[in-house]
Amino acid sequence: MTSSTNPPAPLDARISQADSLIYWNSIPATINGMLGGCPQISRVDMRGSLIFIEKLRRLHAPAPCAGSVARGVDCGAGIGRVTAGVLSKVCDVVDVVEPVEKFAREVRGAALAGKGTVGEVFVTGLQGWEARERYDLVWHQWCLGYLTDEELCCHLKRCGKMVKQGGWIVVKENMSTNLEGRDMFDEVDSSVTRTDTKFRSLFEESGLKMVRTEVQSGFPKAILPVRIYALQPLSSL
Repeated sequence: MTSSTNPPAPLDARISQADSLIYWNSIPATINGMLGGCPQISRVDMRGSLIFIEKLRRLHAPAPCAGSVARGVDCGAGIGRVTAGVLSKVCDVVDVVEPVEKFAREVRGAALAGKGTVGEVFVTGLQGWEARERYDLVWHQWCLGYLTDEELCCHLKRCGKMVKQGGWIVVKENMSTNLEGRDMFDEVDSSVTRTDTKFRSLFEESGLKMVRTEVQSGFPKAILPVRIYALQPLSSL
């Protein structure tokens, strides 16, 4: 008689979006709350994002870009920190997707650093969001760990259809530091921190090509490393 053991369930199968919403509804709608008690990284983070966007527009556009782009979307926007401090400086209009209602209310009243304005605010998770517009810039930051691998691929495939010709899908996320090169699961907020290898595999599976990637510099060594990717649909290249 032989015994068999079932293979362990994929790590992302442990994600519970209900538990994630419970967690985030317990967090204050402040910069400190959004950044897990590290508000000091906000300025460095936003500066890094703006420099990255400038490099995209200067080095990876069909022609050098000047001025603002017409429309962007901040996916998983929280209280609108990136909407206000980054995207309003490069987009005329910024739509917002945010599943936590109290955070979405903050976005509607946010003071914007740039000349752009907040457009539509969708109070929903990314796994169920269907865009009504086409975008020059689709921004994700610290939000994709709440989607399973399958949900993430489905979302990215939708992004590939909503981004305009020559536009970019940007992903800025923590990187796993697991010594065995595996993803990590966070019990506190029910999220997965993926490896660079996993992200690249999921991008390829979603029909996207990476046109640029960098590691965010200037963060304290005590926090997880953060990598930013710029993607475009293979069909547009």
